[in-house]
Amino acid sequence: MDLTLDTVSLGRTGLEVSELPFGTWRFGRVTEAGTLEIDRSTAFDLLDFYADAGGQFIDTADVYGGGDAEAWIGDWLEERDREDFVIASKIYWPTRENDPNGSGLSRKHIRRQIDRSLDRLGTDYLDLLYIHRWDDATPARELMRTLDGLVDSGRVNYLGASTLRPNTWRIARANEIARQYGWEPFTVTQPRYNLVNREIEGNYMEFCREQGLGICTWSPLAQGFLTGKYERGSDLPDDATASETSNWDYLSPENFDVLDVVRDIAESVGASPAQIALAYQLHHPDVTGPIIGARTVDQLEEDLRAATVSLSETQFERLETAKPGPFDNLV
Repeated sequence: MDLTLDTVSLGRTGLEVSELPFGTWRFGRVTEAGTLEIDRSTAFDLLDFYADAGGQFIDTADVYGGGDAEAWIGDWLEERDREDFVIASKIYWPTRENDPNGSGLSRKHIRRQIDRSLDRLGTDYLDLLYIHRWDDATPARELMRTLDGLVDSGRVNYLGASTLRPNTWRIARANEIARQYGWEPFTVTQPRYNLVNREIEGNYMEFCREQGLGICTWSPLAQGFLTGKYERGSDLPDDATASETSNWDYLSPENFDVLDVVRDIAESVGASPAQIALAYQLHHPDVTGPIIGARTVDQLEEDLRAATVSLSETQFERLETAKPGPFDNLV
């Protein structure tokens, strides 16, 4: 393959990671219609292609595919050198039915799940462990003490916080507690961010910049909207889940105005709309890397080739100003 991904610094961790992390949330996922999105064989093909392109930053979670995603990654790693890859996983969501302690961020649940994740992945440690959500039932001091214990034991190298809302006070408070006690802080965040969902711009990005936190974004293509597959007047996608349907606001006139800009730039540089949406984040000084996912090798190749797209300052500014950010209208 005539493509080799570059590496970038993951915040202030000292780690160098692929500029395009590979997300495995579709591995083993069964849609509400009963369709398996990505089976084990296809997962191996995708991981092979990603690695052959120089990719080494793999993102997963304990609940993806009911644990199959981690297990398949572990099986795939058996034929490779574990040390060549940076593996990130997440903990929070329920994993045991009718178990009041089978979810959240209690010490009991975290310790149980980290052992299960490592076993499925066939590794002694995670390079990066995210909390998948915030758990208001667990005090921040208890959480940070537990997570620090995982780092101290060598089972986890670095800590991250995924999918927290644009306000940063939870991360700031948790990191201040960690600082006071000499514990490991959060050093990476994983928020939603794309050209039509700009909620982290402003205070969130500024906080991460000042604190040296890496930002690995999810949904950089806005659930497929920024691939250009929808037209004005389109209906919801057929495979939208109930939660996606309740939150689906991408098919709005102002978002199609953004898509028009994306399409225009894509045509001018000979790229696809998806590649332009990803290239925007690759050029963004505050984004470590947008997490990509794909159902097929062809889709993955298209996404990876976003790394070869160059945007001029004018093109980047057009994309940046195509939709007002959340703080643009404040006086």
